Amino acid sequence: MLDAIRWDTDLIRRYDLAGPRYTSYPTAVQFHDGVGPFDLQHALRSSAQAKRALSLYVHLPFCAHICYYCGCNKVITKDRGRSAPYLQRLLREAELVSRHLDPGQVVEQLHFGGGTPTFLSHDELRQLMTGLRQYFHLLDDDTGDYSIEIDPREADWATMGLLREIGFNRVSLGVQDFDPAVQRAVNRLQSLEETRSIVEAARTLQFRSINIDLIYGLPLQNADSFARTVDEVIALQPDRLSVFNYAHLPERFPPQRRINAEDLPNPGVKLEMLQRTIEQLSAAGYRYIGMDHFALPDDELAVAQEEGTLQRNFQGYTTHGHCDLIGLGVSSISQIGDLYSQNSSDLTAYQNSLDNNELATRRGLHCNQDDRIRRAVIQQLICHFKLDFSDIEGPFNIDFRGYFHEVWPRLQSCAADGLIRLDDQGIAITPAGRLLVRSVCMLFDHYLPLQSTQRFSRVI
Repeated sequence: MLDAIRWDTDLIRRYDLAGPRYTSYPTAVQFHDGVGPFDLQHALRSSAQAKRALSLYVHLPFCAHICYYCGCNKVITKDRGRSAPYLQRLLREAELVSRHLDPGQVVEQLHFGGGTPTFLSHDELRQLMTGLRQYFHLLDDDTGDYSIEIDPREADWATMGLLREIGFNRVSLGVQDFDPAVQRAVNRLQSLEETRSIVEAARTLQFRSINIDLIYGLPLQNADSFARTVDEVIALQPDRLSVFNYAHLPERFPPQRRINAEDLPNPGVKLEMLQRTIEQLSAAGYRYIGMDHFALPDDELAVAQEEGTLQRNFQGYTTHGHCDLIGLGVSSISQIGDLYSQNSSDLTAYQNSLDNNELATRRGLHCNQDDRIRRAVIQQLICHFKLDFSDIEGPFNIDFRGYFHEVWPRLQSCAADGLIRLDDQGIAITPAGRLLVRSVCMLFDHYLPLQSTQRFSRVI
C-alpha cells in the first residue's frame, strides 16, 4: 500500500538528523538581499504573460496570547486596534502586486495564516476579503481551496458562519495537546470542548476540510498522555492531521526561553510518542502522506499522492504546486517561476515600504539550472517516496548517475541500511525509510554541507 510505513528504531536512530523541511529548494536559509521589489515585479509580469493560476498566502501576525513553543513571525498584543493600520498596508500591497498581473489569473488556493487570523474583527475579515476580491480573481463558486488557520479560543459559531459566508471552505485548527499540565507549561489553555465546538460548527456549515495540528516533544508530555490527546483528536474525525516534532531552539525563538528544558521529554520518549501516534492513526484509517502529515483515504492529498500528482510548496503538501504563489504581509514568501522572494520580517519596515508605495521585498533567490534539477528530485522523493531517473534525465537532459556521482556512494549506503531501494532505474523509499525521507532529500541538497544544521529541527 502507498501509505504503509514500518517502524525501525535502529534505522531511525541512525538517520534522525537535523535538516530542512523542504517546503522549497533551495530553502529560505539561502535567501539573500540581492533580490528586491524590481525582481518581484518582473516575475509577476512573466506570470501574467503565461496566465498561470495563483495561490495566495496572507500573513496576519497578531495574537492576543503568546504560546511559548511558537517560532512564527507574530505580534503579541491585547490592543485589537493594531490590526486596522496593518490591513490598510496589506491591501495597498495587494493593489501594487495586482498591477503586474492579468485579471484572468484565477486564485485557485488562498490561505490566511499567522499569528491568529481570527484576531481580526468580523468587519475587518469581511473588509479584507472584499479588498482581495477587488484586486485578484477569487473564485465565488466554492471550487477554490480557501483555508484559514483557527485558534479555537479566538472563534465561535458566529465567526465560523462569517468565514463560510465570505468564501472559506477549509479550516486548520491549532490544538498541540489537550493535557492541562502541558497547556500550562506552554501558556496555551484550550479545552476539548472549545475545540469540539469549532469542529462541529465547521461540519454544520459544510466546510470541505478540517485539519488539526498536534505537537509532540512539548514540556511535561509523555507517551500515555499524548496518546490520550491523539484518541480525543481521532474522535473529532478531522480530514487531515499534522503531527509536528517540537524543535527547542531558544537561541532563535525568544518565547521558547520560557520553557523549562528539564521538562522536555527525552529522545527515547519522543520516539515512543511518535510510534504510538502512528499506530493509533493507522488503526483509525489515516494514511501517512509524509513529513508529519496524515489524511483520510478520500482526502484530496491522499488521492493526489496515489495518482502521482501531489506537490509541496511553502504552504506544505498541496494539489496546487503548479500555481505561482504570492505572499502578502510581513515576512511572507512568494514563489513565482524561478524566483523566491520574501517581504521584510520587521513590521515597521514592512509598513513603511507600503506607505512609500513600494513593495516590501527584502530578500530572495533566483533559481539556477542546478537548483531546478535538485528541486525536482527532492519534490518527487518527498511527495511520492520514489524517483524514476528518466523523469529527471529527459526534461533536464542529464545522466542521473553521472550528474549525482558524488551522491551515489551515499545512496548505496542508504540502500545497504534498508532506507531505500536503489537500481539503475530509480530510487524507492522503503516502508521503514518513509519517516526519514528528509534524510534522503538532504543528500541532494547542494547547500547543506556549507551551512550549520543547528538552525534546523531533527527529522524525528
